[in-house]
Amino acid sequence: MNDRSSEWDKYLLGTVLFVSLLIGGGTASGLYTDTLIEVAAIVSAAAIFSQTPGQRIARPVLWLLVFAMALIVLQIVPLPSAIFNGLRPELLLGDPWVGESRFRFISVGVGRTVECLLYLLAAAAFFLAVLRLRAEQVSALLPFFFMGVICNGLAGAIQYSLSDDIAIEGLLPFTINAGLFANRNHFAALLFVSIPFVVYHGLFRGRLLSGSLGLVTLLLLLLAAGSRAGVLIGLAITVLSVIFLSARSRASGFSVLLIFVGLSIYTIGAWTKIDVEAIDPAFGRGEFARTTIEGIKNNWATGVGFGNFQNAYQIYEKEGMIFKQYVNHAHNEYLEIAFEGGVPAILLMVGYFVLLFAALARIRRDPLQKAAFLSVSFLLIHSLVDYPLRTAALAIAFAYMNAIIFHKGFAERLTRKTEMIEIDHNGDKLLVPIGTSS
Repeated sequence: MNDRSSEWDKYLLGTVLFVSLLIGGGTASGLYTDTLIEVAAIVSAAAIFSQTPGQRIARPVLWLLVFAMALIVLQIVPLPSAIFNGLRPELLLGDPWVGESRFRFISVGVGRTVECLLYLLAAAAFFLAVLRLRAEQVSALLPFFFMGVICNGLAGAIQYSLSDDIAIEGLLPFTINAGLFANRNHFAALLFVSIPFVVYHGLFRGRLLSGSLGLVTLLLLLLAAGSRAGVLIGLAITVLSVIFLSARSRASGFSVLLIFVGLSIYTIGAWTKIDVEAIDPAFGRGEFARTTIEGIKNNWATGVGFGNFQNAYQIYEKEGMIFKQYVNHAHNEYLEIAFEGGVPAILLMVGYFVLLFAALARIRRDPLQKAAFLSVSFLLIHSLVDYPLRTAALAIAFAYMNAIIFHKGFAERLTRKTEMIEIDHNGDKLLVPIGTSS
């Protein structure tokens, strides 16, 4: 199959990415929009893998995904009840298998764990499908990502221009509160993970004006969204993006100086926004973390099953912390994963971080991969105080950004470039292999 005949791969995955950003902003379980995204991602990946072999995929990455899938499957397989003796409280023993007490599930809610299995399968399938594309096609998915961000930004701008608190109901199976998201913090997360790519667009694609306008728009939307973590991370990721990416760009020092002046003004607005709100009330993330850690201690070996945080958390909740509002997530992705998956899940998280930082040494020469690394890093930092990856929109975007980082084609392309020489042919710049006559 030649390069032109395989362009449908790019459009297929790009459409999945774009649609995910449009309808995947809900956080509740059982949303039909999430199901549509999952089906689209899995079917698209299957179509791509049914074709001739594409780009090679690193084995450590494959093994990590295999172990992650195996861990979730293990939680919904009936196991001898004796295994659970002393491993978890009586209240959290999984349901017996077919009414018998001799076999039980690790998961205390098998249905919710199956939902998580399909969720991970979809994100993993999309990730692997992108890894199979050529490096040029992976880069060509970026406009689909930008289109999704622009649609969310326009929706957010209209909302904030009409009212400080506007909710849209009936359009999607969840209430839209910010952009096209149910949660303003997750809308803010989409905005700040876009910043490194906007800086890349301005510095390396020769679009400094449009990149600067896009950056200003993203920062203003972050202030309007009112997410404290989003404002802080937006500021930090912008500074690091300019420093991290401008070293090898064609932008002038004066342009970079103007960006830093603009960031200084933004810092004043960001500080004002944060100062007027309480950082963490008594019924806040600190209390969520303490209660979740207590649950981890009592379920460290197996966890309670993915997707079962909400019900299991209530067992460890203090009486004085029971209000009309209930805790649906730990607002710390790592603690929640540890609570639901136990030690095996913790080991998988460590393995991912090892692979991620090992990749940093290989991507230092490619600006797009560096931009993706910044976005992934700050989304992981945001996960310390929230649960952004529990939305399908950000999960698919996260899969795409990881595919950029772990894609081998970028390094191979740079190697080929070092073996080429640039010549002028009728006013056009052409790359010709060294040693080949023109």
